[in-house]
Amino acid sequence: MALSTVQANNKLIVFRKEVTREYIRQNLFSPYVGTELTAIIRVINDLKKGGEQINIPLVARLKAQAISTGALVGNEEAIDNFGDRMWIDWARNAVKIAKAEEQKSSIDLFGLARPLLEDWGKELQRDEIIDAFYAIPLNSTAPTGLGSINGQRVNGALFDAATAAQRNTWMADQQDRVLVGGATGNFSATFATAMANITAGMTLSASMLLKAKRLAKLANPRIRPYKLKNGREYFICFANSLQFRDLQADPTIINANTQARPREDDGLDANPLFQDGDLIYNGIIIREIPELTVRLPVTYTTAGSGSIQVAPAFLCGQSAMAWAWGRMPRPTFLKEDDYQFYRGVGVEMAYGFKKIAKLNFSGNYKEWGVFTIFAASATDA
Repeated sequence: MALSTVQANNKLIVFRKEVTREYIRQNLFSPYVGTELTAIIRVINDLKKGGEQINIPLVARLKAQAISTGALVGNEEAIDNFGDRMWIDWARNAVKIAKAEEQKSSIDLFGLARPLLEDWGKELQRDEIIDAFYAIPLNSTAPTGLGSINGQRVNGALFDAATAAQRNTWMADQQDRVLVGGATGNFSATFATAMANITAGMTLSASMLLKAKRLAKLANPRIRPYKLKNGREYFICFANSLQFRDLQADPTIINANTQARPREDDGLDANPLFQDGDLIYNGIIIREIPELTVRLPVTYTTAGSGSIQVAPAFLCGQSAMAWAWGRMPRPTFLKEDDYQFYRGVGVEMAYGFKKIAKLNFSGNYKEWGVFTIFAASATDA
C-alpha cells in the first residue's frame, strides 16, 4: 500500500505579519531631564532659532569676608562669572526600499521603517548622554569631528580619545569633586596613578556613597542638590549594573531596606529587595543605568591595581549636564525615487550634550553639578 506524502513545495508555510523587534531600553535618564534650572540634565531650546553654538552663563556665589567699620570703597568683591560654550551637530539616518523587495517580502518593511528610526534616535540620544558623562569638558573648544560625516554631538574629549595630559588636568581640576576607591588618600593628580590605587575590594558601597555626599556638599563651587525638602538634601547617583550589583549586596543597604521599609499594604511591591528599581539610601537616589556598563571606556577596563576594572559613578546635583536642541527630530522622505521605484524615509535632528563646567579665577575648569566616584567594578564571573 502506497502512503501519500506532501511534496516540499506543497507544504503549508505560515508567515506572521506581526513583527517582533529587538528590545530597546527606554532612556532611564528621562525623569531627570527638563527645561527648568532644577533639572539634572537641562534642555536648552535657544538654538532652534538658529546657530550652532550657545553660551551657558554661570555665576558663583559671593565669598568675600564682611567689612565692618573699614572702608567698603576699594574692597568690593568681583562677581565670579563664566560662559560655558557648547556646540550642536546633526544626526540623520534613513531606510530605502525598492519595490522589488517590497513585492517579495511577507512583512511590511516600509511600515517598519519609521518605528525603527524612532527607536534608533532614542537609543542614540541615551548613549550620547552616557558618553557625555564619561567625557572630559574642554574650555570653549568645539568637539573634534564637529560637522564631519558622522558628526560629534558630545562636547569635550571622549574619554578613550583624550590624551594622558587631558585626563591628568581634569583629575587635578576636580580634586574636591572626585572620590577614588572610597578614600581621599587615594587621590592623585595623575589619573593613571589614582586609578591604580583602587584595589578589588574597593567596590561601590553605602559608606562610599555617604562619604561622596559629604564631600559633594563641601565642593567649591557648590553642587546644588537635586532636591531640597524640609532641610534635607537629595542627590542622584547614576551607577552601572556592576556597581548596582555591589550596592544591592551591601549589608548596610540590605539592612536599611529590611528594617526601614514598610511591610503593610503594598510595601513589598516597592522594596528593592524584591522588586527591580532604584535604591534609596540617606538622601541618595541610586539609579541603575545598564548602558553605563556597555559603554564603559576601554581605558577603565584595566586601570585599577593589578589591572582590575574600575568605573565611575556620577553623583549629580542640578544642572549637571546641558542638552541643547537646534532641530527636534523630524521625518524626511526620499526625492530621487527613480520613477517611484524606490521609497525612502529618514529622520534628522540637531543637538548637543555637555557636562556643564566653569573656569575659575585660578584657572581650574570644574564640573558644575557632578561629583565622580571611582570604584572597582569587576565583571560577572
